[in-house]
Amino acid sequence: MISLKWLVIAGFALAGMVLLLSAFTVNQTEQAIITQFGRPVGEPVADPGLHFKLPLIQQVIRIDKRYLAWDGPMVEMSTKDKTYVQVDTFARWRITDPMRYFLRLRDERSAQSRLEDILGSEARTAIARHELIEVVRTDKNRQPLQDEAVTAALSGVGTLGVLRPIQYGRVEIEKGVFEAAAPKLAEFGIELLDIRFKRINYNPEVLERIYQRMISERLQIAQRFRSEGEGEAARISGKKERDINEIASTAYKRFQEIRGEADAKATEIYAKAYTQKPEAAEFYRFLKSMETYRKVINGEATIVLSTDSDLFTLLKRFEQTNPQRPAR
Repeated sequence: MISLKWLVIAGFALAGMVLLLSAFTVNQTEQAIITQFGRPVGEPVADPGLHFKLPLIQQVIRIDKRYLAWDGPMVEMSTKDKTYVQVDTFARWRITDPMRYFLRLRDERSAQSRLEDILGSEARTAIARHELIEVVRTDKNRQPLQDEAVTAALSGVGTLGVLRPIQYGRVEIEKGVFEAAAPKLAEFGIELLDIRFKRINYNPEVLERIYQRMISERLQIAQRFRSEGEGEAARISGKKERDINEIASTAYKRFQEIRGEADAKATEIYAKAYTQKPEAAEFYRFLKSMETYRKVINGEATIVLSTDSDLFTLLKRFEQTNPQRPAR
């Protein structure tokens, strides 16, 4: 027969095994749900420490209560102005109602899938409601950097190179996605902590059109600079011609004034000569007549003069004083 000693040892071993199978510990970073044949029993265990369950027939489902990450895939979306962009989204969440979470989702893999469905859908809806500039610009109050030379040159001339003001900005769009997705995730026992757009890339086809638009805008700016330069050159050239004409006109006016003064001075001298010495005036008249003869009379010239002509006077006098030498 089995001795009492061995029965006691077997009893202690059995009790130890039952205690080992029924005891479990809960870490500070987790919470537990006890299930019996797949169905939850009692309230979730949220306090860390040693706890007990029925051995063999009850199981412990551990649920993380730390902040968890969700990194969505890069998804192509269309903005309100029909521009396709690739949006990479991430979020942070935690389980606040483990019982509801377990009943609706069971595990973290299912939760990640549900997060992708809800957050991805809300992100696409938000992107589709706003134009590209609203998604790209961080905040409506943020002033983008601009080339001061271009801005100064284009001030008050059209809208080229000038970014129009925005109404929302990416921060407000992210806030809208958060407010729309948080109530839907709360039904699964999940608290959405934050959601952000990690990266926004242009579609390769759209990117080429954007580059062409940037090139076109820069060419327009360059053409405007050239036009302004040509206008300035024309203005300088016109001013130069005006200055030249003004200088020439002033010089011609001065020339006429000097010439008039000289003629007046010469006339004054002539008048004085005529009034003071008649014989000098007669001699001057004779010299001028000789200069005139030298200019108009040569070997091939034929001159017809009237008898009362001033030129004929000296010729007639010459003929009277030299009757042997005929005038030609």
